[in-house]
Amino acid sequence: MASEPATTVELELAQEQRLVEEAQQGNLDAMRPILERYAAPLYGTVILPRLGDTVSAEEVLRDTLATAVEKIRRFTWQGKSIYPWLRQIAINKVYDIHRQSRRSRRLADAMVHEVAVESDPDSHADAQLMADQERRAHRDRIDQAMQQLQERYRLAIELRLIQELSRDDCARRLGVTIGTFDVLLFRAVRAFRKHFGERTAQRPDLSGDI
Repeated sequence: MASEPATTVELELAQEQRLVEEAQQGNLDAMRPILERYAAPLYGTVILPRLGDTVSAEEVLRDTLATAVEKIRRFTWQGKSIYPWLRQIAINKVYDIHRQSRRSRRLADAMVHEVAVESDPDSHADAQLMADQERRAHRDRIDQAMQQLQERYRLAIELRLIQELSRDDCARRLGVTIGTFDVLLFRAVRAFRKHFGERTAQRPDLSGDI
């Protein structure tokens, strides 16, 4: 009897395993397709929502990818995607940012506990599913924080960070100079982080669930 054809997920996992093994044997260029695939989910659903600052988020993403390449030999393939491992590296670096900036330890701890609850790799058959669930889990919190912002702050974030327009285009849409827009975006992101952080800090203590 002919065997069933491999599913897309199985093919992707097989390719991912092969690339990981090549990287662990010294061909670090093999990591490139993996990192290119998961850079966007890491940035958009893990790092940026927890920082709210594109500059810091981009730095954390670069650091995460570099660390993954550096430590790939420590990764153990268990028949599942490498995404949860990459995600945990990113979470650890976000946590370090919060500690360095002396933000509320309660906020940082709540974020770490949340990750421990949500990131069990055994409950996910595919890394993209995890990214999709992550996106849905944070969408409401992000929307609620955005609704707390004044209209110009909200528009600045939507134009620059969501629509990804250039600074010139954003400034033109708002009728301000580029320098004024940069200040406006900085204040908008700071306000967003405040509201997003406050909502996170008000979540129930998750320590008892771990």
